[in-house]
Amino acid sequence: MEIILKEDVVNLGYKNDIVTVKSGYGRNYLIPTGKAVIASPAAKKMLAEELIQRAHKLEKIKKDAEAVAESLKDVSLKIATKVSATGVIYGSVGNIQIAEELAKLGHNIDRKIIVVKDSVKEVGHYKAVVKLHKEVSVEIPFEVVAEEA
Repeated sequence: MEIILKEDVVNLGYKNDIVTVKSGYGRNYLIPTGKAVIASPAAKKMLAEELIQRAHKLEKIKKDAEAVAESLKDVSLKIATKVSATGVIYGSVGNIQIAEELAKLGHNIDRKIIVVKDSVKEVGHYKAVVKLHKEVSVEIPFEVVAEEA
């Protein structure tokens, strides 16, 4: 089934994208939660008109995302966490901890747009991707270290 996304959905698409999903996912989750509408011919025409009217606004949003990406380009994080004697983390480090560390540095980034590819369960060096816009993303290196008592 074809749907038009009304907001960004991780691993599916961005706002105003026309995507194909399975019927159950669309009818039982995306449409009832207001994240999407069915892509009927009338809805597609309305989307085209809306995109024409919002072209300059989208360009401004992209420029803002590029400015944020530029400010995050040289950021490197060090996350201290509780570690066992063997170097294994109690729990794991995810996008929430990365968002908190970025907030400490003055970058208020929504945790939902931060993607950590690997599961972080040991001390070491990792990378996270911040997806600011569908065409703008930034890779942030971070190091997980043992918390000092």
